Amino acid sequence: MTLLSAPPRTTPAAAGGPAPLAPAARLLPALAAVYRAQLARARVARIPLLFVATFQSLGILVMMRGVVDSGQTSAARYVVAGSSVLVVAFVALNLLAQYFGRLRASGGLDHYATLPVPAASVVLGAAAAFASFTLPGALVTAAAGAVMFGLPLGQLWVLLAVVPLAGAALAGLGAACGLLAPRQEIATMLGQLGMSAALLLGVLPVDHLPQPVLWLRDLLPSTYAVEAFARTFRPGPDWATVVADLGVCAGVGVVSLAVATWAYRRATRR
Repeated sequence: MTLLSAPPRTTPAAAGGPAPLAPAARLLPALAAVYRAQLARARVARIPLLFVATFQSLGILVMMRGVVDSGQTSAARYVVAGSSVLVVAFVALNLLAQYFGRLRASGGLDHYATLPVPAASVVLGAAAAFASFTLPGALVTAAAGAVMFGLPLGQLWVLLAVVPLAGAALAGLGAACGLLAPRQEIATMLGQLGMSAALLLGVLPVDHLPQPVLWLRDLLPSTYAVEAFARTFRPGPDWATVVADLGVCAGVGVVSLAVATWAYRRATRR
């Protein structure tokens, strides 16, 4: 009796067909990989980046010191808090808008589109890498401003929550601006305008602003980060209100990063 063996199975590659694609990476491992890659790429520019962002905010503090006396504690709180959050706005909003606008204009997004990683991991990884540079500068600015205006230093630890949440909201807006802008120059302009709005509406004391400007101020996510941090300089801070303001930043961060992810998918499919 002759035993007949089954014919060997042929794979699509052996039969001349396309080889199957590797399975897509999961979100968290892909996010960690993109974050490390972005962090390593920006490591060379870390010192100039931190210096420019911090020096700009320290300059604002010095300028406002000539306008606001240390006895005006209400105004001083907003000046210090706004200058600290401005470090985040400079990097997370302005520079990230320019980065994605440059990637889109130069075709650099095609590289990411060929990788088997979720779109959200690219946006979140880049946003987290840019925002990571802001915490040291924000701490230095807040400490210098508190000493300059005679404010207490005991609540600076709140920046550990303020910076990531404000960074998420502003980074999402910056990435969306860079990915949705039709040209690189427009992405740069939008980033600059956003940072200027965070500067003018965040650093200036609210008592000096007219009502229409206050309505516009309420539309900026950085405003709630400034409000949360400024409240901690008061004796006996209202922590429930601080948490509520940070919750607004978190909510805007989720929405803006979702919009940026959609904009990334849209840009890579065109």
